[in-house]
Amino acid sequence: MPLPKEIKPISRFSMREEVYSTLLMWIMEGQLRPGEKLLDKELAETMGVSRTPVREALRRLEDKDLVESAANRWTRVAAISVEEPVMIYPIIWTLEELAIAEATPKLTEADFLRMEEANEQLAKALADGDPLGASRADAKFHDIYIECTGNPFLINILQDLKIRYRRVEVTYFEGSSLATDSVVEHRQILESLRSGDIVRTQSMVRHNWQSSLARLKMIKSGLKEES
Repeated sequence: MPLPKEIKPISRFSMREEVYSTLLMWIMEGQLRPGEKLLDKELAETMGVSRTPVREALRRLEDKDLVESAANRWTRVAAISVEEPVMIYPIIWTLEELAIAEATPKLTEADFLRMEEANEQLAKALADGDPLGASRADAKFHDIYIECTGNPFLINILQDLKIRYRRVEVTYFEGSSLATDSVVEHRQILESLRSGDIVRTQSMVRHNWQSSLARLKMIKSGLKEES
């Protein structure tokens, strides 16, 4: 089971949450791949903790269908389907349209500058051929206005959905679903947000997600032809 060689030491005061967050990130970003067996002893030693918080984290991840197990036999990263984006993306863009309506009156110039910075990071990551960096920057751009809604229920639902979509992206496409088109689309979204036009911005957010889904379908089709 390949694990990162260098990880941040885990604080004893927030051990359970940090162990859970670390494993979640490894699964979401593809360091732990679908079908890969998870050994609590090895994970605990790598993170410098006891097995107890690791086992608790694995149970929580199993509740989210990110880990699967067979009693006394194995625990492994759950398999995923390449069809998941077709089901997930429409839910995400619909909820993000709601987020736009709630966030627009609350956004400040500081928020717009953070979104600009995230989009610049996306452009640089794409230019550098860094799919993981591009995925993180893309998520950060959207997360800024989602967090500005101040709606914890909406935020949590979208976070859970985006764990799954980023996992699909990294596993099957290594981030290649992100294209330079996204950078341009983000600039248009930001310009519309600054103008305060909610309906126009909602349409642009929907288009951004629909374009991403279309790119995923094209890549999926290419993978089928190669196999």
